[in-house]
Formats: sequence, C-alpha cells, structure tokens
Amino acid sequence: MKKILAFLSVAFALFQSLAAQTLDEKLPVRGFVIEAPSLQGLERFVKFIDEELAPSKVNLLVLRVDWNYAYTSHPELQDEHPLTRADVEKLVAVCRKNGIRLVPQVNLLGHQSWAKQTHALLRAYPEFDETPSIKTENYSGWPNPDGLYCKSYCPLHPDVHKVVFDIVDEICEVFQSDAFHAGMDEVFYIGEKECPRCNGRDKAELFAGEVRTVRDHLVLKGRQLMIWGDRLLDGRTTGLGEWEASYNGTWRAVDLIPKDVLICDWHYERADLSAVYFAMKGLPVVICGYRNPELSVRQVDDMIRFRAQTTAETAGKLQGYVHTVWSGADHFLRAYYATENVSGRQDGGAAATKAVLKHFRELAE
Repeated sequence: MKKILAFLSVAFALFQSLAAQTLDEKLPVRGFVIEAPSLQGLERFVKFIDEELAPSKVNLLVLRVDWNYAYTSHPELQDEHPLTRADVEKLVAVCRKNGIRLVPQVNLLGHQSWAKQTHALLRAYPEFDETPSIKTENYSGWPNPDGLYCKSYCPLHPDVHKVVFDIVDEICEVFQSDAFHAGMDEVFYIGEKECPRCNGRDKAELFAGEVRTVRDHLVLKGRQLMIWGDRLLDGRTTGLGEWEASYNGTWRAVDLIPKDVLICDWHYERADLSAVYFAMKGLPVVICGYRNPELSVRQVDDMIRFRAQTTAETAGKLQGYVHTVWSGADHFLRAYYATENVSGRQDGGAAATKAVLKHFRELAE
C-alpha cells in the first residue's frame, strides 16, 4: 500500500507540474510536414495554414519541395508546372503572419528516384548516380534482385555539391528560411562496389561525411540542418528493421555527425522510444508520427513526459513533435475537408492530423 501511495504521489506531482506549464514549455516544437502543394492547390493550402495549422498552435511547417519549384540557378532541375517565387511568397507571408517557422525540404543523397521514375537530379546529371548500372525502368516492386528502392547520388562525386548547393541556397533564400530539411532517409545505396569513388569505404563515414558537408554549408549562412533519423539507428539490435533503421552500417554515423543537426525520429507503427537515444547522444530531436490517430497522440504525450522526467540538459534536446503526411498535399486536403470519401490508409493522414491538431489545442488550454 505504501508503494502504491508513493507512486500516486509522484504521479500527482508530475501532473501538477505539467498543468502549470505553458504549451511552449511542454512542447516547444509543434510541427507539420507535407509535400508542397501544386499550383492548383496553392490557395487552398494557404487557407489550411491560416485556418487550421495556426489556430492549432503549429509553429513549424516543413514543405517537401524537391523539384516542384522553378529554379533559376538550375532550370533543368524542375518538374512540370512548378511553383514560382511569387507562389512561395504567399506561403512565406501566411507563415510569418502566424509565427510559423517555414522550412523547405529537398531530398539529398537518397530518394533520387521512386519506382520506375528517376527524379530530376539524376535525370539531368546521370554521372552523379551511385549505381548507374541499375535502371529504374526495370523496377519490379520490393524486394527485387537489384535491391532497388530509391536511387542515391554519389556523395564523393567532385561536382555533385556544386549543383546541390545552388539548389539548397536558392530554395532557402526564396523560403526566407533559417533551416533546411535534407531528408536523407532510407538510403540503401551508399558505398557501392561499382562506384569508383565510394567502393570499399566505410558506409557510416560516408553518410556522416555527407551530413557534415551539407550542415557545414548551411552554417555559413546561419541555417540549421534537419534530417530524418532512420539511418542513425541500428535496425538489427533494436529490432526496428531496415526501413525505420539501418541494416547497412550507417547507424554508427550517429557518433560522427555535428551535434546541432535536428533529428526527425519517425515511427509509424509503434510509439518507439528512440528519441531519448538521440537526445542522450547530444542531438536535438523531434518525434514524428503519421496516420494512426491514437498512436500519434500518444507520441505527443510521450515527448511531453520525456521532457518532464529528465535533466534540463536532456530535456533541451527533446524538442517536440512533428506530424508527417505522405500523400500529396492536394489529396490530403480533399480528405481533410471531407470532399473525398476516403478512410484508413487512403485518407492521406487526415484523421491522424485532425487528432494531433485537436490535441495541440487542448494542451494550450
């Protein structure tokens, strides 16, 4: 009985402490990640920011731009019907009005292709391809004999960063952003035998080297680097597998990258606790959920609990929660505003997003 009473006393004290905190103290970062809207969907997306994200106390918006922008530094690196500077200025204005930190994302290193489609960078510069002998048009689903999920560029190619950094600088300038999200998730091709530069090199050092190279470039202009965290987790030891974590040895890079890189620690099937691992490695981290409403809300509460039950130093690294959406922005908004009859996996993450935004508002009360 004494043990039960002691436990209840501690739990009540923690509850009182949390209840007295402001939302910024409980959860400093409250974010949302989604693909940048199409030209046709831009105005509706601006409305969504103004009428849904802002009232729900979201203070970080990461937009996956990739090649959906009319780059002037490299006009060859844009998809059809891209956003223009004038379009992006509308996004910048609505975010500034609502105190939302707006951050662009362009996938670096990995995710240079998807299924049978090679994306703009390797289409325009095939010499950057880490595995040129493997053709995306032969993709036959996963798994396949080539181990092809998404292409990577070679991080040691002498010309790759000249192009990549032109893109990074331009998109950050247009977005008026103090940070850049480089993706760098699900990198399966790195240090491949067929690459004359990477063959035989340590995959963790290659991955960490690319993180450092991008980070050091951003720091020159006062910008922060954000990346997904999966390649920094040991998939076998943790049991997280080869998607949410690494099977190819890149996980050791967690000890080799700069300590100011923000890690976006995504887990979509369970509320895994790896954010604490990153924080104890000295890295700032946010937990990221997706399409499961109950699980996503639990992940928000986990972050609040982690911050409340650790030292000030570690709590400072545990920075918040960022909700992710992996459908196109236009499809997501149709589902969110219920103009499309979708549910479950096909709802574009709308139900989970509504649950998280509602929880943010409740935490602010």
